[in-house]
Amino acid sequence: MPLPVPVLPEGVDPAWLPPAAFRAVGGRRTLIRGSGPLAETVHGEVAEACRRFGGRVVCDARPGDAAYDLVLDLGDEGLGADDLGEEGFACAREGGTTTVTASGGRGLLYGLFHVVRLGEAAFTGGWAPERHRPALALRMLDHWDNVAVHPVMGQVERGYAGGSLFWEDGRARGDLERVRAYGRLLAACGINAVAVNNVNVHETEAHLLTDRIGEVAAIADVLRPYGVRTHLSVSFAAPVVLGGLPTADPLDEAVRGWWAAATRRVYEAIPDFGGYVVKADSEGQPGPFAYGRSHADGANLLAAAVGPFGGTVHWRAFVYDHRQDWRDRTTDRARAAYDHFVPLDGEFAPNAVLQVKHGPMDFQVREPVSPLIGAMPRTRLAVELQVTQEYTGQQRHVCWLGPMWSQVLRFRHGPESSVAERARGGLVAVSNAGDDPFWTGHPLAQANLYTFGRLAWRPDAEPREVLDEWIGLTFPEASERLSDGLHAVLDGSWRTYEKYTAPLGVGWMVQTGHHYGPSVDGYEYSPWGTYHFADRDGIGVDRSVASGTGYAGQYGKPWAELYESPDTCPDELLLFFHHVPYGHLLQSGTTVLQHIYDTHFEGVEEVEEAREVWASLAGLVDRARHARVAERYEEQLSSAREWRDQINSYFFRKSGVPDERGRRIY
Repeated sequence: MPLPVPVLPEGVDPAWLPPAAFRAVGGRRTLIRGSGPLAETVHGEVAEACRRFGGRVVCDARPGDAAYDLVLDLGDEGLGADDLGEEGFACAREGGTTTVTASGGRGLLYGLFHVVRLGEAAFTGGWAPERHRPALALRMLDHWDNVAVHPVMGQVERGYAGGSLFWEDGRARGDLERVRAYGRLLAACGINAVAVNNVNVHETEAHLLTDRIGEVAAIADVLRPYGVRTHLSVSFAAPVVLGGLPTADPLDEAVRGWWAAATRRVYEAIPDFGGYVVKADSEGQPGPFAYGRSHADGANLLAAAVGPFGGTVHWRAFVYDHRQDWRDRTTDRARAAYDHFVPLDGEFAPNAVLQVKHGPMDFQVREPVSPLIGAMPRTRLAVELQVTQEYTGQQRHVCWLGPMWSQVLRFRHGPESSVAERARGGLVAVSNAGDDPFWTGHPLAQANLYTFGRLAWRPDAEPREVLDEWIGLTFPEASERLSDGLHAVLDGSWRTYEKYTAPLGVGWMVQTGHHYGPSVDGYEYSPWGTYHFADRDGIGVDRSVASGTGYAGQYGKPWAELYESPDTCPDELLLFFHHVPYGHLLQSGTTVLQHIYDTHFEGVEEVEEAREVWASLAGLVDRARHARVAERYEEQLSSAREWRDQINSYFFRKSGVPDERGRRIY
């Protein structure tokens, strides 16, 4: 039986799966071969498209049946689908028929969405067989959702799109139809796993592991038909908090027994449960350090519990001293993950994945790629990105992050492999979705979520081509003028945001706590270890081996040598690695200070231009979407001006050097 397509509540945006995106599929004669839950999902998708657009779908055709425009075949080896795994698919067009074959249900589902992306091109002419298989086996979103509203962090920590999709009033939502629709959106861009609660596990979330696992199972049930496996963030202290044990020591036999029993009950409730996500000994979260044990000891404890069921532990490497003395310049937060984890390389269990942020700090608008990713060849690593825009405009500013992520994934610590190739444990991102009618608060922030999924599937994809996909699906009847306008406001938006915020890799300079808006000295004297060291003569953090914290030496060649000297360090990272005078000449030929002035004026001008482009698209975009984006542009422009004026004024007052172009600086 076909599984009905999820029905969105009235007023909820369909994002990149509006009905019109299925017009090409829905107007054809389609044959579906194969059975199983995901084949039923595929059948339901095609049946709904045919109902809307006049086509016809049948299953398991009999001899003498008419020819078909589209054949979706689960299990046929004719196109070589036998070695594509559960998620791969092959496709071709010959003799007027487009054929998709897969050996697994997920592959058939992904093959259908591939045809939907192609639209009419899927049914035009003839083309040779193509094979599609994800480069990364795990493509996961971490939701920082609190079951109960937290007094400080609210419903969703670093969430900028309303409340949680999963939780309401301290319980799992009673109506999970929108969660099912969310799973559909994720499948359409290639995401196959979701962690449904905050990595900062509060008391209410802790109980999801034991007496409230049924609520997690209900969520898993509605995500499963779209090939999305459910993961759970857990507290390392659960044996104490939930089990009444006197210790959570990972080498204690009673602790190991408690985790084994608790995990067995999880898999009884959710047989395809993906595994645990753990934040330990980080920012106040409990961990193995309390017992004199290592991170490998802690991760392996949980890996042993989920191992018999095929599960995985994602152990986050975001560990640093968040109570350091600001006077101590030898302690460098950027060094912390490398210093903690490199000595443990080879000690983690095969099903323990070390989850590493793409940069050494905390999702800043510009960071170098973390050296840890290139330094642990005997450990399974997952690379973590942040789709929710904590430090990049909080989904109030347009900031499409595809170009940044592409640079990260293609980066090579050495000649042998890229970041994407080292990410054997998968690609993970902090989600930006919530219960807002547009899913992501800012409608254009949907492009970030879609882009993450597609780059996780194919890290070498050109970001602009991925953006074309998103435009084509979200606006299936878009004119060339609309497509050009969307590219105009999105293509360079990351660099625009960088221009009017924190310069040359220095990062931060944000209001404390909520991290929105400028505050140059916001963290300068805090215990969190994020400083710019600006004085009357210069700015930047000396992370060289010769005279600084030594962080640059954590890289291998050629990067260690390149970053070591301010003469060879790339301009965009100069202040991350070096403290230099304001008059230091960049490779671009301008001084550091003049660069700060120029880019902050340019950034505001680019926001003004983008706002005008968006205004010109009225009538080409539905009214509600256009109004929401227009309103967000007003906020972005106001904020960009505030950033410009505060940053430029600060450095003018520090240095006493005016803008060489004579512009007003407050």
